[in-house]
Amino acid sequence: MARSHARTPSTTQPPPPVAGIESGSLGDLTGKYIVLFREDGVKEGLQTIKDAGLSEVCSAADYEGAAVEMTEANDSEVFYLDKLKVAVVDADPTQVIGLRSAAADDGAILAVEPERIMYALSLPGDPFPGMFPFEYLRGYKDAVNHLYGILTGAPGMVPVEAVADALAAFADTAQFTWGLQATRVSQSQFSGRGIRVAVLDTGFDLDHPDFVGRTVVSKSFIQGQTVNDLNGHGTHCIGTVFGAQQPAGGVRRYGCAHRAEIYAGKVLSNQGSGSDSGILAGINWAITNQCRIVSMSLGARVQINEPFSVIYETVAQRALQSNPGTLIIAAAGNESNRPGLIVPVGRPANCPSIMAVGALDSNLGIARFSCGGINPNGGGVDIAGPGVGIFSSAPIPAVSGWPPRYHSISGTSMATPHVAGIAAMWLEARGIGSNAQSLRQLLTGNSRRLTLPSRDVGVGLVQAPV
Repeated sequence: MARSHARTPSTTQPPPPVAGIESGSLGDLTGKYIVLFREDGVKEGLQTIKDAGLSEVCSAADYEGAAVEMTEANDSEVFYLDKLKVAVVDADPTQVIGLRSAAADDGAILAVEPERIMYALSLPGDPFPGMFPFEYLRGYKDAVNHLYGILTGAPGMVPVEAVADALAAFADTAQFTWGLQATRVSQSQFSGRGIRVAVLDTGFDLDHPDFVGRTVVSKSFIQGQTVNDLNGHGTHCIGTVFGAQQPAGGVRRYGCAHRAEIYAGKVLSNQGSGSDSGILAGINWAITNQCRIVSMSLGARVQINEPFSVIYETVAQRALQSNPGTLIIAAAGNESNRPGLIVPVGRPANCPSIMAVGALDSNLGIARFSCGGINPNGGGVDIAGPGVGIFSSAPIPAVSGWPPRYHSISGTSMATPHVAGIAAMWLEARGIGSNAQSLRQLLTGNSRRLTLPSRDVGVGLVQAPV
C-alpha cells in the first residue's frame, strides 16, 4: 500500500524509526587488540606474537570458506585472518607494550590498535527518529524557500542550474520505492546477475518469502547466535540490495540487484552490536568467497580530528587489491543534527579506501542526521544514497498498519545498500572482469551531481546503469 510522504502521522501509521550507526561511548573497547602485519611479514609477525607469550592460534584459513567458528576464535589467544593479514590478540598490558614496540621498529608488525565495538542502533533521544513525515515537511519547506530565492533573486540566491534539484521530489508509488526511482534502478535493465555481494550486519530472515529460491550463503560471526535476524536491521539492508523484482507480498519493488548472489554475514548481534573480531572475520569471509562488494551499515562515532584506523584502511586496500577485487562500502553515520550540528564520518567509513555513503531525503536534500566530511586527512563522504523513509523487508511485522514482513526506516544504513546493490548492477553492465577500483570509479563517475556541499554528499547521488 503506497504511503504519502506528506501524510500527517496517526496511531496506525507512526513515523518509521531511524537505524544505522550509533557508537554509544567512545570508550567501547573489548580489551583485545588488533595487530596488522606487513604483506610479506606474517610468519615473522606471528613469531613476534608467540615470543610475547601468546601461542594459541585460531586461523581462519583452517575453516572451509573462512567460515570461522567464533567460539573457537574468541577462546584463542590469537585469531588470525589470512586474507587480511591481521590478528586479534588477547594480550595483557605488558604484552601490548612489547607488540607496540615491535611496530615502532619498522618490522613485520605495522600497527597495533585496541579492538572496539561497532553498532547498528537507532538514534537516542529523538522522539520522531525517522524524520518522516516531519523531515519531509521540513525539507519541502526548505526546497520551496530555496526555489523562491532562485526565481525572485532574493538574498542567498543560488545558481539557476540548481532549479532542477529544487524541483526534484520523489515519492513511493505502487510500483517502486522513491529510492529506486531517484537512483534510476526503476529504469535499469540490469539486475546484478551472478555478482556476489556480502552484507555484514545483524543477519537475515532466511524464511522471508521474497527470497525463496534465491542463492543465499550465510554465516554468523556472533558467538551463540545463528544468522537468523532478530533485530531487523540486517534484513532491511539485504532487502534494499537484493529485494525481488516482484515481491511475494504484493508490495512495491524495493530492491536493487534482484539477481545478485546473497552473502549474509551476521557480524552484529540481535542487540545491534559487534566487535572488530567478527566484522573483520566477515570481511575475510567475503574476500575468501570472492564477493565483489561488501556492504556495511555499521560503525562507531569518532571525535573531531580523530584519525582513521590504519588497520581498517589497510584492510580496505588489501580488499581492493585482492583477486578479483572487493569494494567495501560503509555508512557515514547518523549522529548529526543539522543544521546546527555536523558530526564527522564514523569508523570505519572514514577510511579513504572505504566508500563512505551519506543519506538524502526524497527532495534530494541532505538528511538531518547524516554525518559530514569535516575531519582532515580522510573522513570524507564519497557518495550519497536514498536514506529517509526507506521501505524494505523486515523479519516481523514491526509497525502496526504496515504489511507483514516490511517496514520503512531511515539512516545512512539505508543509503549504503542502495549503493552496494547498484554497484552489482554496474559490474553486470560493464563486465565482472572490472576491478574494484574501476567499480568505484563507475559509481562516482556516473553519479547525479547535486547542488549540495561535497562535504555532505561527495560526488552526488548514486545512479544505476540504464
